[in-house]
Order: sequence, then C-alpha cells, then structure tokens
Amino acid sequence: MKIKEKMEGDIAVLTVSGNMMGGPETAALHEKVKSLIAEGLTNVVIDIKGVKWMNSSGLGILMACMSSLQQAGGKMKLASVTDKVKSILMITKLIELFETYESAERAVAKFMEEKRNQ
Repeated sequence: MKIKEKMEGDIAVLTVSGNMMGGPETAALHEKVKSLIAEGLTNVVIDIKGVKWMNSSGLGILMACMSSLQQAGGKMKLASVTDKVKSILMITKLIELFETYESAERAVAKFMEEKRNQ
C-alpha cells in the first residue's frame, strides 16, 4: 500500500493505493494521520481511488483515522470510493458514518464551503 500526501490550503489529501488488508503498511495510514494532527492539520481527505480491496482491518484503520481526527476537533472525508469498497461500507453500515465524495476535489470543496459557513 502506498500513501501520497498533497496539501490544499490547510486540508491534507492522502491518496492511498494498493490493498488495505491490515498489517504494518495499513497502520502507516493511521500513523500518517496522527502526524498530521501533531502538525495542527485536522481536516483530511483520504482518496481511496487506488484501493483495490479492503478487509475488516482496513475498515478499522479508517475508523481509527476518523476517530483520531474527531478527537482533535477535525474531520475526515473519503473520496473516490470504488464500487467494491462502497459495497463493504454498505454491508457494514459504515457508509452512514463516513462522508463520501466522488473525488478528492469535491471533498476539498466541501471542506472549503464548511469553513466559509462557520
């Protein structure tokens, strides 16, 4: 699994590719999010367009990322959720917890809109 980071103002966009099947490389995503929080960045888009498959461990990491961000007063949005991953989110009812967007650009735009409306 690979993680690429890009900044859009004060919003971090993490693009993940590969399989999210648990293990040290999946845990690296949560570590990355925790390091962003330590830098004061609490609004994160996780773009999973390159994720081919995800198991319960991968879902657990996404939940951990979201929880860490919420505890820091921030938010997480998922972008580019594939049909395979969306079906897992629907079966587990986690689709109700995660904010999902068609693309990272739309998720970033939503963050910007929320900031303007505060």
